[in-house]
Amino acid sequence: MTVSPARARLRATLVDARVLVPTDAPGVYGRSAGFESVVEGLEGLVLRAGADRPVESVRFPPVLPRTVFEASGYLESFPDLIGSVHTFAGDEASHAALLAAVESGESWTDGLVPADVMLCPAVCHPLYPTCAGTLPAGGRRVEVSGWCFRHEPSEDPFRMQAFRQHDYVALDGPDEARRHRDDWIQRGASLLGRLGLEVEAVAANDPFFGRAGRLLAASQRTQELKLELVARIDDDDPPVALCSANSHLDHFALTFGIATADGEVAHTSCFGFGLDRITLALLARHGPDPDRWPAAVRSALWP
Repeated sequence: MTVSPARARLRATLVDARVLVPTDAPGVYGRSAGFESVVEGLEGLVLRAGADRPVESVRFPPVLPRTVFEASGYLESFPDLIGSVHTFAGDEASHAALLAAVESGESWTDGLVPADVMLCPAVCHPLYPTCAGTLPAGGRRVEVSGWCFRHEPSEDPFRMQAFRQHDYVALDGPDEARRHRDDWIQRGASLLGRLGLEVEAVAANDPFFGRAGRLLAASQRTQELKLELVARIDDDDPPVALCSANSHLDHFALTFGIATADGEVAHTSCFGFGLDRITLALLARHGPDPDRWPAAVRSALWP
């Protein structure tokens, strides 16, 4: 993937300052203590932004059961983004053959078999099967945060393969799920504004794969099922999505058997903060040293 000069300069600045530590895999970085302190500050700010309403909290590991992944429909829509976990399950002879392949520089991954987990592509996906059954009156509101993986190798620092999301999820009736999403669009924009980031909400679509995917993307835009809060990082590149607001309609509820208290098929929606992307936007906006950021931004992140 071609990277613009402006993004290349930003990456070079952050790498030179050891804020990002590159690895042999494009889009996979170590992060400095300063970077992580911003992420931790964002996590706290996001939690405070939703503290006025009852919400459950849950954290999942960065893998999810293969059965859940297959049921979610992600493989049909985004086969080019998936990350599958494989492991060795052979005998001593198979191990010797594997080591011989490594020694000779040949491919050794043919000796591996799929594990029963996949890398998690979206932080809310492990949640839905755990909510199977009938929701309580008033539905459920859940905040979930964690690591995600999407196979998009790039030198653009805003397009990492491994990144973190913090989501607020609603499982409820159609109107309530949609109101949850729209409310968080306003809350998210206000939160980012406090950090000195100017954003706007725009209709968007997921990167569905193939010809059928283009039709899905067009439908998603027409129905405004996906909105993003985007910010312009530099004058030469398109705005970057920092947050994503998604209306799933009844997709996950039908898949995992989730019903409202009155027996109807539930709807779900989520609003996700891209923690690494927001951190990068702040570094681009305010400079690579958080200790020198404006006082108002620092007090918002670290009260």
